Amino acid sequence: MTALLLRPEGAPAPKLPTLPQVPGDTLWSALGPETLGAPALEIAFPSFKDGRGFTLARELRDRLGYRGWLRASGDLLPDQATHLRDVGFDDVLVSEDHTLPAWERAAQRFKRRLQRIAAEPSPRAVAPLGDSVQALNDHFAALSTEALFEESLRRRWPGAIAVLSSFGAEAAVTLHLAAQVDRFTPVLFLDTGKLFPETLAYQRALVQRLGLGNVRVIKPAPAALAAVDPQGDLWTRDCNACCALRKVEPLTPEAEAFSVLITGRKRVHGDDRERLPILERQGTQLRLNPLAAWSEAEVEAYFERFDLPRHPLWAQGYRSLGCAPCTAPAGAAGPRSGRWAGQGKTECGIHRPQVVTVR
Repeated sequence: MTALLLRPEGAPAPKLPTLPQVPGDTLWSALGPETLGAPALEIAFPSFKDGRGFTLARELRDRLGYRGWLRASGDLLPDQATHLRDVGFDDVLVSEDHTLPAWERAAQRFKRRLQRIAAEPSPRAVAPLGDSVQALNDHFAALSTEALFEESLRRRWPGAIAVLSSFGAEAAVTLHLAAQVDRFTPVLFLDTGKLFPETLAYQRALVQRLGLGNVRVIKPAPAALAAVDPQGDLWTRDCNACCALRKVEPLTPEAEAFSVLITGRKRVHGDDRERLPILERQGTQLRLNPLAAWSEAEVEAYFERFDLPRHPLWAQGYRSLGCAPCTAPAGAAGPRSGRWAGQGKTECGIHRPQVVTVR
């Protein structure tokens, strides 16, 4: 095995016989003083599709202030070299076989990128404060959607941004735009246990089609379901409590690992979304809505341009898809009129829309 340097400008790796190894699926909150006090750590990835090691590295650097040497090991791809460096890794352990040249080429490409931007200040991967949100809204409004994704994923918030996707009726557009920039961008997918079988099949198909390499499937805790909804019929009595149990509560700890979440929400969805800004603050986090101003015609044109597959239920009139018990085909009132129909509810709770003046 060869340790390939990801930071050509950095100091050499500590000369240790072995580095303390931390599994990539470890929660940052579970790391003790002994681990955090080590001069070097090795984060072991169980699979190149499992992005939790990236999150752990970023949390070590940004949240816990770890300044020791970070090594990546395990099942990784050369295409991930840039992302490894962006979240704080110093080197990666590579097998001395046919993959080593590919890793070396990736490292050289990254070294050239560093040289190009060496004279520029690096943006911090944190949410802007105060009126910076409005300034960024004005800035993003002048960009093409493709340029907005490029700037957000590559330059402004690398390693601190994720896509929140339902893999619903229009999700392929947002996911395709993100994958065109970096197919290893974290994608958070809520499997509530009540989704349509067609949605689960579509999720698997889109991951394969777009080559998404960092999809994180989030599910409600079995203990919480057993305690609050043992029969699985909470939705019949209190749909708000059901959404909280199956969506809001499971997502919250996963979402906290990121400063920014990309959504596919649009103003044409109606209700509180009619005045949706491109960028909004939700608590200490930002929500980025790159498609906020897109029309239904623009969405359709994008599907056709890139020959993206439609959700299997699209042909049956479903224009917005959530959990099966609370979703019906859309009516004349709008694309989301089939969600919680007749219950006076328009949002599940994972988004708390900020109404602003759209310029």
